[in-house]
Amino acid sequence: MVPHCDVVTVNAPLHLETEGLFGDELIGAMKRGAYLINTARARIADRDAAERALRSGRLAGYAGDVWFPQPAPADHPWRTMPHHGMTPHISGSTLSAQARYAAGTREILECWLAGRPIRDEYLIVVGGRLAGTGARSYSVNAG
Repeated sequence: MVPHCDVVTVNAPLHLETEGLFGDELIGAMKRGAYLINTARARIADRDAAERALRSGRLAGYAGDVWFPQPAPADHPWRTMPHHGMTPHISGSTLSAQARYAAGTREILECWLAGRPIRDEYLIVVGGRLAGTGARSYSVNAG
């Protein structure tokens, strides 16, 4: 599908199968002058392949709000590559989203302080192992 799209957005979890997915080969298959938008996980796009594609004109632009590592060091190539729009992982940070985050954080803290179980959808790790929704959303090996 990527050879036909003017804009490709990345909306996938990071797993061994998706790490580096948008590398030289897949970006090379994209329509020349297309835009790549990554608001999922930075390591799904190969850092250096994205920069090369922008500098060569293969991609018209790259936008994202995910970096690896995060925070990105001062010499990270995405800071100086041409035709990019990068923000610090805030794509879902509307005022209503911030209110939901605050309410969820409060509920988690109240449960923990009272010794009550934390809802499954809030769990990521328990006892050093993936748990709850986190066990279905993350891969131990993908980091």
